[in-house]
Amino acid sequence: MIVSTTPKKKVNYAEISKLPMARLVAFLRGINVGGRSVTKDRLQSVFRDLGFEGVDTYRQSGNVIFEASATEKEKAKSMIEAELRRSLGYDVAVFIRTFADLRKVLESAPRRQNACGSSLLVTLLPSSPRPPLPLPLTIPKSTAEVVSARGAEVFSETHGGGEGALPNPFLESKLGVKATTRNLNVIREIVERYG
Repeated sequence: MIVSTTPKKKVNYAEISKLPMARLVAFLRGINVGGRSVTKDRLQSVFRDLGFEGVDTYRQSGNVIFEASATEKEKAKSMIEAELRRSLGYDVAVFIRTFADLRKVLESAPRRQNACGSSLLVTLLPSSPRPPLPLPLTIPKSTAEVVSARGAEVFSETHGGGEGALPNPFLESKLGVKATTRNLNVIREIVERYG
């Protein structure tokens, strides 16, 4: 039996996709939390090494803007997850949205009279929850509430005191999927700056 010692060539997205490019955002789960720290430069390098162009990061929390075919989001997602696993040594769930998707998130966000200190968060899911969530839902041992859902996005209102960290694990447990959560203001800022 002959075993090849030639290293496997890394797949380059630019070489395999000849479709028109669009600006997308990859929201990464669990970046720079729980003692795992990844610099913006390292994240950008992972995306550039895969052949993506127009790469930038917004804040330090795993929001990566890049160019790829909007019709090949799943292919890009798989490549990014595999390269992050190889590069970082652990799994990172990736949620890709187009800027049209993000504008719909902003348009469909509940219009609430936020009390002082409250925040509106959006949790990004891999797909629409099945069955749909019975809403509203109060997150146990808190005043945080899951208030609405639209497709693969779920909106929660939190009221300070560390509640911002509660919707993501609550929804992951309730739905049995990986998810990532952002403050709606971050989504708005990304759209205003890059969209």
